[in-house]
Amino acid sequence: MDRETRSLAERHFRGGGCGGQAPGRVAFIPEPAAFSYADFVRGFLLPNLPCVFSGAFTEGWGGRRRWVTPAGRPDFDHLLRAYGDVVVPVANCGVQEYNSNPKEHMPLRDYITYWKEYIQGGYSSPRGCLYLKDWHLCRDSSVEDVFTLPVYFSSDWLNEFWDALDVDDYRFVYAGPKGSWSPFHADIFRSFSWSVNICGRKKWLLFPPGQEEALRDRHGSLPYDVTSPSLLDARLYPRRQHCGPPLEVTQEAGEMLFVPSGWHHQVHNLDDTISINHNWVNGFNLARMWHFLQRELRAVQEEIGEWRDSMPDWDHHCQVIMRSCSGINFEEFYHFLKVIAERRLLVLGEGTAGGSAGAELGPEQAAFDVGRIAEVLASVVEHPDFQRVDTSMFSLQPKELLQQLKEAIAVTSVL
Repeated sequence: MDRETRSLAERHFRGGGCGGQAPGRVAFIPEPAAFSYADFVRGFLLPNLPCVFSGAFTEGWGGRRRWVTPAGRPDFDHLLRAYGDVVVPVANCGVQEYNSNPKEHMPLRDYITYWKEYIQGGYSSPRGCLYLKDWHLCRDSSVEDVFTLPVYFSSDWLNEFWDALDVDDYRFVYAGPKGSWSPFHADIFRSFSWSVNICGRKKWLLFPPGQEEALRDRHGSLPYDVTSPSLLDARLYPRRQHCGPPLEVTQEAGEMLFVPSGWHHQVHNLDDTISINHNWVNGFNLARMWHFLQRELRAVQEEIGEWRDSMPDWDHHCQVIMRSCSGINFEEFYHFLKVIAERRLLVLGEGTAGGSAGAELGPEQAAFDVGRIAEVLASVVEHPDFQRVDTSMFSLQPKELLQQLKEAIAVTSVL
């Protein structure tokens, strides 16, 4: 990040940080040489708008050479040799479980056997349409040269945090036959995501933040499938007419789609498809993540509100339930902020990377990150429910960290 881009971003958030108006179509970025990180910040991160990068951006990826046959189809033989014994999660697209699909786990070789039989059966099987989803390839195995992280997505606090803990990540492989699909949803923590088709094509239906509210049924639930004819029934979906049409994208092989924070979407595989997908959070959508977590806690509190006076440690139980449902609670969110903050302070204080996944973006990026963390942490510290969290065992008290951030901001603002 250069100084001009940092100044632009800081002015944006001082002004309220609103997203841009949804365009009539998704922008297409044809050439890497003509598109900088600063261009991405200005055109897409700040306004929170989607875009598609051409296959030229992923042309050198090992996965596009090794995982794909000359005919452009999944190379099952290579995948079997490299990963056949790895156990992978597989969803049944034909079964609805709440607003998702039930999953089972099986060795990749068994899933590929099923996939081949599904193709031979004319894309039909008594077992239904099975879809390999959320395979943590980077975490679960010694990964060959599959992809190179694009600079546009290198400020990735979510995976930087989980890599530091060495327990999890949000890097996934999806692989499935023509006709497999993912139901209507928004990404975890209201993160950004990027998705690259190693082979095959996808159809994306994208809805800007807020439009999903018009898709709720009379009970307040979001739809499972936005293409279902039931959405035309005004008795079931009384506000459907207030929702505009989605932005529709056909993502070709090799292309890379940026999905902004809070955009609900539904995805269909038009061919036999393998994709790599990352969820990521940084200073540009940190406030959206914090707002989402506050809403999640309120939902839990409303659900068990009748036991507020009779349940010992009711506030603690709310945090436990929230973590179970949402994957994180207020305490862990603070530790997330702390890990990233300490790494950025190290960059600013010593001029070193300090193990920071995004440090190659430079000191201006680190200064921007510190400012964004400070703003959100100030809100966290003042939140009544965070004040009920027991912080006595924290290695660094939240207010002490906030003071360190403010001191760093005072220094960097005059540089």
